[in-house]
Amino acid sequence: MDAPLLTGQRQTLIREWLARDGRVLAVRLADAFGVSEDTIRRDLRELAARGECRRVYGGALPFAPQVGTLSERRDQMVARKTRLAERIVTGVMPGSTLFIDAGSTNLLVAERLPPGSGLTVVTNAPAIACALQDKPGVATVLLGGRLHGESGACLGSQTLREAERLRPTVLVLGACGLDAEAGITAHHPEEAELKGSLAERAGEVWVAATTDKFTTAASFTVAPARRLARLVVEHDCDAALVEPFAALGIACERAEAPSAVEGPRLRRAASRAA
Repeated sequence: MDAPLLTGQRQTLIREWLARDGRVLAVRLADAFGVSEDTIRRDLRELAARGECRRVYGGALPFAPQVGTLSERRDQMVARKTRLAERIVTGVMPGSTLFIDAGSTNLLVAERLPPGSGLTVVTNAPAIACALQDKPGVATVLLGGRLHGESGACLGSQTLREAERLRPTVLVLGACGLDAEAGITAHHPEEAELKGSLAERAGEVWVAATTDKFTTAASFTVAPARRLARLVVEHDCDAALVEPFAALGIACERAEAPSAVEGPRLRRAASRAA
């Protein structure tokens, strides 16, 4: 930089670089702008206070997307989430105990569990329990507590107490933000506390994540990324986003690509909607 930039100019560039690169490092920003790291840390604090990034050690990540209530999210990226759900269900062993966390992708996971599999499914999401109620051979347990409208999950002290008795074979976890260094994060403190408690005791933790969740972080930490045993990503997720998780020893799998028939059908539907 030939001349020092004003605070607003620096922060505009930081926002642009976050959107472009998915991460910024304080030491590199200080060098690029010709200012001290203290100045950059102040910029990042101000951006974080406005919900424009999440500060992490050494820099910042874009803030994890908040895209409405569960009812609204159910109608977003349905085909992509369905393929993620279909892929993650292939790993479910008959007779095992699953905890299926709240979320629009996880609701599709529940809908695709095979009947007659002898599964026990525990959830804190009424919508997931309802999706399982008519599946023969699947026992369903719904945790109690206060229903949180935005997430569609039961949360709070009662939910946490009931969850503390559980040792599920697999936790199918909903991730608001996902980064190999920042880990798995959530938007609400009670949500993060419950997810984190379950992640500590589950035999394995699985996540099926749409690409927009990667290299983002929400306000509250759930668990480190290394706690994941299995990560299912979209068929066209950039390999550079997946590699840091594979380097941690996490089994990373891709959902199926759209079929030759499905692709044109989705494009026609999108065109009509526009």
